[in-house]
Amino acid sequence: MFYTQDRTEQRQFLANAWQKYLDKKTLDLLETQLTQVIEMHPEYHQLISNIESDYFPEQGEVNPFLHINLHLSLREQLSINQPTGIQDYYQKILHKTKNPHEVEHRMMDCIAEMIFSSQKNNTPMNHQAYIRCLEVKIR
Repeated sequence: MFYTQDRTEQRQFLANAWQKYLDKKTLDLLETQLTQVIEMHPEYHQLISNIESDYFPEQGEVNPFLHINLHLSLREQLSINQPTGIQDYYQKILHKTKNPHEVEHRMMDCIAEMIFSSQKNNTPMNHQAYIRCLEVKIR
């Protein structure tokens, strides 16, 4: 997976992958995964090329770059079943919602909550809190 702490580099990689997709150029595996997620979100298609924009959740804005990366993070977790049992949570939520994209969004809310809490409190990510959040999504 492409990893960098640099926001601009990360966004540029995503924008480049999307442009390659639009130009019908050959994509590598990660670019394919990115463009599959972008395809599911037509509301982001025009935003992807604007890598300098800021998004403010407190004003009701969704950061498309963060959103896409959360999809990829969850899919990575599912592919390796880490944390252990994550695939079972996915299946249980899927049984309830019947919509794979909705399942990802519900689970991504838990990932985002875990990340936000970790950053806010300057603590390691709390995987137990993540699992507790997923358990609530099943009910």
